[in-house]
Amino acid sequence: MSGQTGDERGMDRDNERGIDRDNEHDHQRDEVVAAVRHWLTRAVIGLNLCPFAKSVHVKDQVRYVVSQATDDADVLDELERELRLLAEANPEQIDTTLLVVPHALGDFLAFNDFLYFADRLLGSLRLDGTLQIASFHPQYQFEDTAPDDIENYTNRAPYPILHLLREDSIARAADAFPDAADIYERNMETLRELGHDGWLKWMAGKSDL
Repeated sequence: MSGQTGDERGMDRDNERGIDRDNEHDHQRDEVVAAVRHWLTRAVIGLNLCPFAKSVHVKDQVRYVVSQATDDADVLDELERELRLLAEANPEQIDTTLLVVPHALGDFLAFNDFLYFADRLLGSLRLDGTLQIASFHPQYQFEDTAPDDIENYTNRAPYPILHLLREDSIARAADAFPDAADIYERNMETLRELGHDGWLKWMAGKSDL
């Protein structure tokens, strides 16, 4: 039986390292998706911050995409691909997309600036009126609030997230919830009643409302 050459052994090591990197990438993606799913089910659905979210979650119509981008340009490229995919997809299979960005846009001000280009991209693709982009961020801060104000937690997520939604789905959901216009104020009140300690316990699964 003949032994391997040095080149062959080197190729085997390269292949093993490639497999290890793929496995590590899959593991990291699974961890990110698990954290986002927990946030979605515990905060967004559990606190009823968005009464439209439960239906698409239960029907498994949410597409989770974990970006590997590390700069704004690559995030924008990925956003374009996801906008095109959602616009062309069957709504019964993919109603909405969560584009999670764990390696870029970590600074909220930079993230907020990026949203301008995201909206311009939406317009350049002529998807205004078809899709819209909502946003969540670990440091999310509403105008005229302090960074630690509990109200900001209605839009805080484990990672920067670009939420791609169908305008038709939003319209149908709004019709089904006559008080949709009051959601923002109701969410503010929910978070004020919960407080910071209550939020931490709720997200850890250690309390009930």
